[in-house]
This record gives sequence, C-alpha cells and structure tokens, in this order.
Amino acid sequence: MTDGGPIVLFDGVCNLCNGAVQFILDRDRTQAIRFASLQSDKGQELLRSHGIPIPEGDPDTIFLVEGDIVRSRSTAALHIAKRLTLPWRLAWVFLIVPAPIRDLFYRLVAANRYRIFGRSNECRVPTPELRARMVT
Repeated sequence: MTDGGPIVLFDGVCNLCNGAVQFILDRDRTQAIRFASLQSDKGQELLRSHGIPIPEGDPDTIFLVEGDIVRSRSTAALHIAKRLTLPWRLAWVFLIVPAPIRDLFYRLVAANRYRIFGRSNECRVPTPELRARMVT
C-alpha cells in the first residue's frame, strides 16, 4: 500500500484537515503524495500495519507514512512541507525546533480545530483530483 509514495492520513471530518489536503494538492511539487482519511478502512489498516493504535473518538493528529517511517503531528506537517512548492517548502527548517515545543502549538490548534474551523458529519466527497490520489 505504501509503494506509490508518501501517504497523508488525515481526519476526514475536520474542515481544517480537509482544507490542508486541498492546500497540499495544489502545492505538491511531485504530485506523489497520496491521501487516506483516518476514518477509512485503508487508513486504519495502514495504522495497524505500522503498529499504531487506531485513534478512539476524534483523531487529533495528521500522519505521514513514508515506507516504514510514520511521522505525526508537527513532524509530519513539516516533512509534508518539504515536498511543497516555494515558499512553503522552507517551513521544514522548523524541524530544528525540538518536537515537544512544536507539538505544543500543534496540540493547541488540534484541540480547538472543530470549534474554530468546524466539522462535517461525514467525510467529504473528494474532488476528482483528490479521488485519483486517494489510497483505496
């Protein structure tokens, strides 16, 4: 399932997360990044295959799966940024900031994302471009 390049696992009912997926689609330099919602069978299968527990309730992180490596939270976001067009690609330099500090801010946004950005009752119907890059 991970042969075709990196896979972003995201909260499919989170408006912020869905917006982030569209942002990535528009700026992915290589158009290699694929996607799966954390609520999907494939997303959960991918987590299980890497020994990561399935989030109970609302997922609070994004994952980036690259082969055998799984990154989460701010580390995943910054490694995704590394694959984007300029100027977004430059954000990866924030990897020099220790993960606990970066993740403090990540967790603050994650804890408030539904209140600020809202949520959908179900995963959105993907655009044709996203559908072509969904892991199925």
